[in-house]
Amino acid sequence: MSRKRTALALGTAAAAALTVATATATAAPLPMAGSTTVTPAGHAFKATLSGKATLKAGSVTVTCTVSVSTGTVPAAPDNQNPAGPVASPISPPTYSSCTSSMPGVTPTVTTSGSWSVSMQNGSPVTATMTVPTGGLVLHTTGLATCTVTAAPSAPANVPGSWANGAPSSLTFTNATVPVTVTGGFGCPTSATSSTFNAVYKVTDTTDPAQQITVTP
Repeated sequence: MSRKRTALALGTAAAAALTVATATATAAPLPMAGSTTVTPAGHAFKATLSGKATLKAGSVTVTCTVSVSTGTVPAAPDNQNPAGPVASPISPPTYSSCTSSMPGVTPTVTTSGSWSVSMQNGSPVTATMTVPTGGLVLHTTGLATCTVTAAPSAPANVPGSWANGAPSSLTFTNATVPVTVTGGFGCPTSATSSTFNAVYKVTDTTDPAQQITVTP
């Protein structure tokens, strides 16, 4: 390569490097989370499963058709956050009328501990349900005796979405939850996560004529 071409190549490379360095140095910081307001402030609510909830670990799927949780919107001014989500404690969701994809197996789901749900206004509105450590345990009996423990070593955040309506809805679509599985033959003991799907309708139990709503 001629000296002229070499100088041109080096100059082009230097300019490109300077451009990258400048772009990196002047890159805008990540935007802060937007404001969130959950209303009516201080009102109690009830989340009732619509359809079915499924929890899949490995090749095994457990389906429940009854699930309920209750909670309360924080009182003002805590129902507003100028730069982030608004969290509400909820009762451990109950799950019943459950079946397993494994023939001859009966599942039972128990929940405990301090659960919560937080809402972040946006497009769409996002929701996060926090499962406390060991807060959900699925036990099966029959042809296979298995125990599935969700959030086995630390609280787990389960991502979902919120839609204002009459009633409003809380949806979890293929949300990943860490688990441990113990048991004998037929148990998916190699699974380290499960997939959760459910839709809850959320109603205002303090004043049924109003709706639980998430806004900026």
